[in-house]
Amino acid sequence: MSYTKITQEEAKKLMDERNDILIVDVRNPEEYAQGHIPGAINVPNPSITNREIPELPDKNQELLIYCRSGQRSKIAGKKLAVLGYQNIKDFGGIMEWKYEVE
Repeated sequence: MSYTKITQEEAKKLMDERNDILIVDVRNPEEYAQGHIPGAINVPNPSITNREIPELPDKNQELLIYCRSGQRSKIAGKKLAVLGYQNIKDFGGIMEWKYEVE
């Protein structure tokens, strides 16, 4: 399957080791503006529908997705999988993120 749940430690390791991964924050724009993981783009969960997503043109791109607590990222990950995205890794919520935030 194209949707996988990973730990935050695994996500951080991928972020540190590779520069070809897209970090996607699926919270609303207000939450994103209050602080997000460096390099993350904001694609709010409600905007993920049955249409193409301009911010995510490559369905083979490796995506690391997160939200506030892990609920919305799980929903968003499953919706992205249905849309045909092949490489989705959900690492839960920023509330537990022990690393840098900007």
